[in-house]
Amino acid sequence: MFGERYFATRERLSGVISGIASLAEETGTDLGGQLPLQEVERGLGAPFLFVVCGEVNAGKSTLINGLFGRDLCRVNILPETDRVLWYQYGNPARDVTITPMLEERHRPVDFLRDFNLIDTPGTNSIAQGHQEITARFLPAADLILFVFPVTNPWGAATWNFISDLTPEVLQRVVFIIQQADQREPIDIKVILGHMEDLSVKRIGHVPPLFAVSGKIACEVKRAKPFEPEQFKRSGYPELESFISKTVCQSPARKAVFESWRSQAGAALRTVEDHFEKQTNALNEQSRFLDTIEREIDGIRERFVVRLPRHLAGVAEVFQNEAVWVSRCLRSRLGAVPSIFRLFVGDRTGPNMEAIFVERLQAAVEAVAEKDGVEVVEFCRSHWNDLGARVQAAMGVDIGTAAPLDETLATAKKRFVQRLGISARQGIDNLKVRNQLDKDLRRRNVALKSFTFMMLLLVTVGAVCGALGVDWLPSIFCGLSAAFLAGGIVVAAVTRKSITADFQRRLLDTCGGFASTLHADYEEALRIVFQDYATSLTAVRTHLAREKLAIEPRLRRWQELFLTLKAIEQDL
Repeated sequence: MFGERYFATRERLSGVISGIASLAEETGTDLGGQLPLQEVERGLGAPFLFVVCGEVNAGKSTLINGLFGRDLCRVNILPETDRVLWYQYGNPARDVTITPMLEERHRPVDFLRDFNLIDTPGTNSIAQGHQEITARFLPAADLILFVFPVTNPWGAATWNFISDLTPEVLQRVVFIIQQADQREPIDIKVILGHMEDLSVKRIGHVPPLFAVSGKIACEVKRAKPFEPEQFKRSGYPELESFISKTVCQSPARKAVFESWRSQAGAALRTVEDHFEKQTNALNEQSRFLDTIEREIDGIRERFVVRLPRHLAGVAEVFQNEAVWVSRCLRSRLGAVPSIFRLFVGDRTGPNMEAIFVERLQAAVEAVAEKDGVEVVEFCRSHWNDLGARVQAAMGVDIGTAAPLDETLATAKKRFVQRLGISARQGIDNLKVRNQLDKDLRRRNVALKSFTFMMLLLVTVGAVCGALGVDWLPSIFCGLSAAFLAGGIVVAAVTRKSITADFQRRLLDTCGGFASTLHADYEEALRIVFQDYATSLTAVRTHLAREKLAIEPRLRRWQELFLTLKAIEQDL
């Protein structure tokens, strides 16, 4: 099909323009009317208009059928066209009478999308008015084909009509000698020579002149396989090449192409500028979020800096609890309770440790609860200020405080629990109970010895009394009382020393406990602020989604740019 390159380029340019418009709409780019699609459609998509003129039965319909390889126009030895026929694309097929002398014929034939045809009744037709209608189409025609029958190429009616045309219209006139297969090649040359002489005499120059056989061309195009030699014999290769070069590649059409290509390039640059602004804005937003996260880290560091003061409070709590648990130990180490535990088992060490751990853990958790409330309130205040800043910098609403409150409440709970666990583990690591257990075992051994001797002497005295020995029971009971007094003295002395040593050891480990708690306290704070920072996840997700959306659009822009460059080279 002639003009294939033109239509391929037009299709590519139309695709690029549509792609640019679509990309601009997706990205919210205001093209400022650079690509009015309706005007583009009218400018690029406007079909070529061919007007075919000639005498009755000159072979106009056959010429048209040969150009497009199908029986678009009916062919008959009798005059078949009695009015001006305007062939256009249309589905379904229909005929629309515009005037008694003009009829539109819409056909679902693809090539009619690109070529409109005006088939005239004949310059020597007896019908009135058709020449006036034909003349109205000539100024808009891309090509005017005057068809002459090989039997009489100098008919007066056709030549008179041609002589009345304006010089501007004559520039688009082509002479066609139809039915060339009815004459020998030597005769065709003679006829062409006469046509050239007559053209010079009547219009002052020789238009493009072709001798063809529409009948052969139509048969060849419909035959399978295609026969190149027969097609060459029809004379159509030269005619179609002329149409492609003169019409499809005309300066006017190239000017239209170049105009829309230039506008498409300008629109594409506008989209590129929008991409650049959008990318810069996203990078700026990313830097803004990085600044916010560094700001949150700075807040955490300010809380960590205050840590020694908070740990001093924890140390004070530790000391108070150490004194209290020492007093509790002293009360449990009384003589009577101690002797009683010799018989039921002594768990003083584990009990003291458990009491100390529970009270210290509760005290540390109370301090942590107070700190947690302070951190949460600070984060909530910071979030309220941050919402306005994010809205101003990114145009994103970070949401209501409800999700944040839930996040901070969970973070505070974890903070308190972590410090409580750290306090319990810190006491375990100090191993303050080890020495207490040793001291209690030595004390219990001593008390057991005194208790054993006391019970033994009482027993011996009782036996002697049972045997009737008067003075021995008194002696043994006296000795038993002595051992009892000795045991009480040992219990009192060891009670004081063990309690004092236990309190001293606890107070000595206060610094170590605070140091142990320091790292856990700092880590717990880090987790709280990390949880707080995760509240910005929605903003980060929004930013990542925007960046991901740019990538495929940028690839589309690059494809459109390369295609437009290729079209520019073709033009």
